Amino acid sequence: MMTAKENMIRTIKFQNPERVAHVLPAPYGSDSGWFSMQPNVDARPSSKNGNSVDEWGAIWENIGICNLGEVKEYPLKDWADFARLNIPDVEAEFRWASLPEQLAKADKAKFMLASGVSLYERIHFIRGLENTWTDIYLEPENLQKLIDILVEMNLKAIKRYAAVGADGYLFCDDWGLQNKLMISPEKWREFWKPAYAKVYKAAHDAGMLTFLHSCGYILEILDDLIDAGLDVAQLDQQLNMGLDKLGAYKGRITFWCPVDIQAVMPHGTMDEIRRYCHEMFEKLATPHGGFIAQWYGDPKGAGHSQEAIDAMCKEFLTLDYRTL
Repeated sequence: MMTAKENMIRTIKFQNPERVAHVLPAPYGSDSGWFSMQPNVDARPSSKNGNSVDEWGAIWENIGICNLGEVKEYPLKDWADFARLNIPDVEAEFRWASLPEQLAKADKAKFMLASGVSLYERIHFIRGLENTWTDIYLEPENLQKLIDILVEMNLKAIKRYAAVGADGYLFCDDWGLQNKLMISPEKWREFWKPAYAKVYKAAHDAGMLTFLHSCGYILEILDDLIDAGLDVAQLDQQLNMGLDKLGAYKGRITFWCPVDIQAVMPHGTMDEIRRYCHEMFEKLATPHGGFIAQWYGDPKGAGHSQEAIDAMCKEFLTLDYRTL
């Protein structure tokens, strides 16, 4: 019998896993563990007990509905202050001191995911969304410098994680609106595709598989992400892009998904949730792998009932590649 780690790797590499890999809440089980530098330079404060300031100087606020807050005050409002921006030291030893303890507590049979640094979200946490979008056209050199700083942070982090045996490397960049990319795909390819390619190459060279969480409509750059070296796309929404359109990429990338968190989980009947598990699996998986079942980690914030979570998880555990 394969270990959870072996099964996950075979899933991602389309090498005939024994079963459908899953990352689900107790009591349903998870094939993956998680570890991170502490604190992560890309940490997003929950701010549930009042406004918080992150290491870059961004002030976060939470209205109390979700686990995560949002940035209300950006630390770099004017590029004239770039030299005074507080840039955390990703190699500071205190960040890595807890890794041995984290790994000692981890289940060695599981696939271990390491937490990286976002290449887009951190920029708009620093500059704000509107400024980031206009920087693409008005401040391209400064924008590129900031992207390069984040790339270098990831390259340094990858070396640290590789030294302790990480299996995968993940960070989060929500690129989509509901029906299109936030920026022009051409500008994404100009500024961000080379950055992703550098990070993913470093991860692969270090023996790690690559993961990206991205919400919204990202079909316009999915080919580019695959070309840049992305192995696994963690997509919490699928219906805004369409399962059939996403299915055109099956066999080229592994999809790591819950039942659509916007349309089906909060509004569907239990039977609709169960049917969606099978429809998504049939359209996104291949007989040789390529699908990881997931749950959404902030069910209260997304309006997911426990009944819906149980229906989804139980149905996910019935999926079988032999039916494809």
